[in-house]
Amino acid sequence: MSNFNSADIAAFKDVWVFCEQREGKLMPTDFELISEGRKLADDLGVELCGLLLGDKVEGLAKELGGYGADRIIVCEHPLLKDYTTDAYTKVICDVVMEKKPEIMLIGATNIGRDLGPRCAATLHTGLTADCTHLDVDVEKYKAFLKTTSTMDVDNMKFDEGTHLKMTRPAFGGHLMASIICPRFRPAMATVRPGVMKKRVCKKDVEILHPAFELAAADIHTEVTETVKAAKKLVDLIGADFIVSVGRGISKDVEKGIKLAEELAEVLGGVVGSSRACVDAGWISADHQVGQTGKTVHPKVYVALGISGAIQHKAGMQDSECIIAVNKNETAPIFEVADYGITGDLFKVVPELIESIKVAKAAK
Repeated sequence: MSNFNSADIAAFKDVWVFCEQREGKLMPTDFELISEGRKLADDLGVELCGLLLGDKVEGLAKELGGYGADRIIVCEHPLLKDYTTDAYTKVICDVVMEKKPEIMLIGATNIGRDLGPRCAATLHTGLTADCTHLDVDVEKYKAFLKTTSTMDVDNMKFDEGTHLKMTRPAFGGHLMASIICPRFRPAMATVRPGVMKKRVCKKDVEILHPAFELAAADIHTEVTETVKAAKKLVDLIGADFIVSVGRGISKDVEKGIKLAEELAEVLGGVVGSSRACVDAGWISADHQVGQTGKTVHPKVYVALGISGAIQHKAGMQDSECIIAVNKNETAPIFEVADYGITGDLFKVVPELIESIKVAKAAK
C-alpha cells in the first residue's frame, strides 16, 4: 500500500498473533502466543487479534477464542493450503498494512523463522528472533529482571514508554538481551515454542474475512510433495516428569546418564540436561533445559548435580514440583527446589529408584 508508513507509530494499534496451522491443525505455539498476547493487550488496553491463513480453516478459529482472542482474521485461499514464503508473506503484509497492528507475534517454529524476517523486511520494521520473554509494562519488566538477572535494577534508568521489550538469549546464551523497536511498527517478535504458558480465557471471538488478492503469479515456488521424516527427539515440553543431569555427573558421565535414564523410566518421564553437559558433548542438544534450550513446566522436575545457574533456573523454575540432588548445600538450585537432598547423586539416585519401585509394587 502506497500510504503505509511503518514510522507513523501513532497510527498503529492492537496486538496480533500469527496462528500457524499445518494440514488443518493448529500448532501448540498458537495457544501459547494467544495467551501471551492477551496479557500484552490487557497491559496496553487494546484488543487481541489472531491471524489464520490456509484453505478451509475457519473451523479452527473458534478454538483460539478459548485463550483470549477478541478477533480472528481468517484468510482462506486454495493457494494458502500449503505454506509458501511468497504467498504467506504477501497476504500477511497486505492485511497488516491495512489494519496496522502495533505488535505482531509469530512462533519461532521452522515456518515462523522463515516467515518472520520476510514480513519484517517487507513492512520495513524490526524483528527480534527467538524471544523467551515479552513485556510492555515497565514495572513488570523490572520485576522480571530482578528474578532472572544480577542487575541492580533499582538504580537503573529505564525507558518509561510502552515499547515491546523483547528478551532473547545472546552471545551463545551467555547473556540475555532485551531489545525494543522504538521507531517502527509493528514491533515484531518470533517466540520460542514452550516458553509462554497457555492460559484459558474464554471470550466470544469475532471472525473476520478481509478482502485480499493472491494469484499463482505471486508465488515463485510450488509444493509438489510433503515428506515427513521420522527423527526421534526427546519431548521435553510435553513431559510430566523430567530428570535432568548437570556437571555433577562428571566423575562418571556414562553412569550418571544411565542413572538418570533409569529414574526417568520408573517415573514415566524423560531425561533433560543443563547446558554444561551439552557443551561438553555428554548428551545431545535436544535434551537441554534453560534459556538457550527448552523452557519446561512438568509436574515433577528432578535436578541431578545441577548447580542452578540463572539461565537454567529460568527454563524450569515454573515446574509444579522441583527435587534437587547436589553435594553442595549452598547450590542455587536449592533456592527454587521444593525438596532438596544434599548428597552424592551416585548414591542417592539408586535409592530413589528402588523406593519408587517399591511404592509402585505396593499399589
